Amino acid sequence: MNTNNEKIQKSKIIKSSPVYYGWLVLFAATIGLIMTLPGQTVIVSVFIDKIITDLGQSRTKVSIMYALATLLGSFILPFVGRFIDKRGPRLSVIIISILFALACVYMSFINGLVMLFIGFVLIRSLGQGSLSLVSQHVINLWFIRKRGLTIGISGVGFAMGVAFLPSLIDGIITKYDWRMAYIILGLIVAVTILPLGALLFRGHPESFGLEPDGAKEKPNKPLETNYTAQEARKTGVFWLFTAATITTSMLATGLLFHNYDILAENGLGRDLATKVFIPLGFLAAAANLITGYLLDRIAPRYVLSVAMLLLVSALGISTQISNITGIYIYGALLGTMQGTAGTISSTVFAHHFGRRHLGAIKGLVTTLSVAGSALGPVLYSFGYDLFGSYTKVILLSALIPLAIAIAAPFIKPVNSH
Repeated sequence: MNTNNEKIQKSKIIKSSPVYYGWLVLFAATIGLIMTLPGQTVIVSVFIDKIITDLGQSRTKVSIMYALATLLGSFILPFVGRFIDKRGPRLSVIIISILFALACVYMSFINGLVMLFIGFVLIRSLGQGSLSLVSQHVINLWFIRKRGLTIGISGVGFAMGVAFLPSLIDGIITKYDWRMAYIILGLIVAVTILPLGALLFRGHPESFGLEPDGAKEKPNKPLETNYTAQEARKTGVFWLFTAATITTSMLATGLLFHNYDILAENGLGRDLATKVFIPLGFLAAAANLITGYLLDRIAPRYVLSVAMLLLVSALGISTQISNITGIYIYGALLGTMQGTAGTISSTVFAHHFGRRHLGAIKGLVTTLSVAGSALGPVLYSFGYDLFGSYTKVILLSALIPLAIAIAAPFIKPVNSH
């Protein structure tokens, strides 16, 4: 962040931009978020049954590998966050995109549990973790007053990817095989976010003589108070939203990882199970925009309660689906929850704690979130083995978001502007 003692940086592309440059950053970051999907459970779930069959492994064993790999991969994210703070989002996204594209290609060569474990570590830490972190980070740098709106817009792009990419990948797997599908995903990452990130990602707008949100002049009073990561961790707000982020990541990942198996238990085939992602994507898109609008106007903790109650509802209905109508209702609930919770998690830490140390703050949160996503598939897999069904473990897990929904309105806020 620029101060009076720092030299203003020059950039031809920023100077020549016909609109506020932050909108170009938003476009590139949205592509970045979409390109995280090969490392997200929503896409991994499309591959997982094929991988299990091809490698001749049990679902529980693969779930454990996925969990351990996700957990291990999460440990690098605090370092990634600090690297972004120090070296900026442009260099960060170049390195991350190259490595992530190679990781996708690597997945096509796995032939055993060890290679699968390494592949899971790579795509989870680089896709779900690092690329998500830098893409959300750069939007937060360029917008303050319009942060909710812009994160909501980026979420629409991500949600459209969720709506259409699983069916597209499933079609590629059917026509060719799952290994070729991973190669194609690696190539897509390489030709989209890598060049776009290198061209358009930039650090703080103040470093280029601009103000956040495209303001014409510097505001009379600071728009934010900047906390260090250590200071942020001392607040109840930090842990409220971190707990919600972990819970959403853990339980939604568990549902999506076992999506085809959970719905098969209800008597529904693979073709119907894939249709969950259509309403999920569209409703997530709508929820992103609505939530972004609301977060610019009301306290995030109240919106968080709604997101957690939506998660409780999605968990409950997942055990009762018996037809296509149920699938659409379930997908709609899950999508609305993910759109709402995702927008909250993407904005709230910058909202309360400022931008100066955001990489370090979000690095820790993303680590815990990814670690939570590691536990979800194992939780439901062990629950199935213990109870002989997914129903009991899913319903018991719903108590966690219910508790957060009740507690959220009573947590004292900080730095609301």
